[in-house]
Amino acid sequence: MRPHSRFGAIGALVLSLALAACGNNEAAQGGGGDRAVPVTTEQVRMRPWSDTVQALGTVTARESVTVTAKVSETVTDVHFDSGDRVRAGAPLVTLSGQAQQAQLREAQTAANEATQLFRRQEELASQQLIARSSLDAQRAARDAANARVAQIRAQLADRVVRAPFSGVLGLRQVSPGALVTPGTPIATLDDIDRVYVDFPVPETALAVLGEGQLLRGTTAAYPARTFEGVVSTIDSRVDPATRAVTVRGDFANPDNLLRPGMLVQIVLSRPEREALVIPEIAIVQVGSRSYVWRVGEDDTVTQATVTVGARREGLAEVTEGLVPGDRIVVDGTGKLRPGDRIEEGTVSRAEPRAPAAVSPADGRDSGPGRAIPATPAADAAGSNGDEARGEDAAAPSSQAPAQPAPADRD
Repeated sequence: MRPHSRFGAIGALVLSLALAACGNNEAAQGGGGDRAVPVTTEQVRMRPWSDTVQALGTVTARESVTVTAKVSETVTDVHFDSGDRVRAGAPLVTLSGQAQQAQLREAQTAANEATQLFRRQEELASQQLIARSSLDAQRAARDAANARVAQIRAQLADRVVRAPFSGVLGLRQVSPGALVTPGTPIATLDDIDRVYVDFPVPETALAVLGEGQLLRGTTAAYPARTFEGVVSTIDSRVDPATRAVTVRGDFANPDNLLRPGMLVQIVLSRPEREALVIPEIAIVQVGSRSYVWRVGEDDTVTQATVTVGARREGLAEVTEGLVPGDRIVVDGTGKLRPGDRIEEGTVSRAEPRAPAAVSPADGRDSGPGRAIPATPAADAAGSNGDEARGEDAAAPSSQAPAQPAPADRD
């Protein structure tokens, strides 16, 4: 036999083996459709459920102000440092008041003189030596002089900037010798022993909001710390742009960990009630549609479209689509098709899947721990192939030895 003829026979043999393997695969795949799929199931029941409203809030101080001066004047003394805790009325900055001091001395002298003159005329009036109108005019002059003294003292008081309430000062913004004007920031002052957290809530939850409801807050700065507070105020208006109402929570802050401007994740707990609750992993989301696999009495599954309410800690509330007593698939939903038969088993999501068994007939994956049985077609193909290989191997011995080919032949 020529070499190219032998190569052609080998090619035909390989092609026949490949066709037989394809037939084996199709038979194996078609034979596995009636097997039960191992899943875990659960019976739906009513459970105690406490709805929560989650929102992002911003911390604001209970009292907060930017300290400024009332008049334009030069700073003579600064009585605080950045970050100091001060009490209400404590002096913070003293401004120059030399002109007002001189005016006060002048006004005080005039007031004293007007008072003495009034007393003299009062004695004369008692003896009816002067007219009553003269006494009344002197009384008015005395009162005007005293009022002038009070006015100048008030101006001098404005030269001393004091803390309007107790709190913590921010960064100092002025130094001695600086010229300040009304509106010039001197420092910030915040009362943060208790703080407010303002957060928006959708108007759909407005009916279940109420003062005194418990709040829990967490921050990125202190992730292991949970801050507790209560709803203190609900805004009287709904924002027409966002359709949300602003809710204010009151939080105790004895350690001063919460600072104005911080972002807080707020969880508002609503009163407990009975609800249809299922594990969240049982819900399959496809686009805007949510469904679960409901198990029938014959252990076959069908898709049941559900409406999902609130979600919390791996659980989800189902408001429509299921009734108490329904049996649903919890784990193993990814490999189900409508009408599949299921069996209760253990499905592991955390561990990697076991290596798939490989069919000796075609080398394809036959599923975890499951070998595909050989089909008659594959056995026949295998036996035919063995026979063909046997005949091919025996052919050289039954035929006459081939003559050496000339060098110019194939």
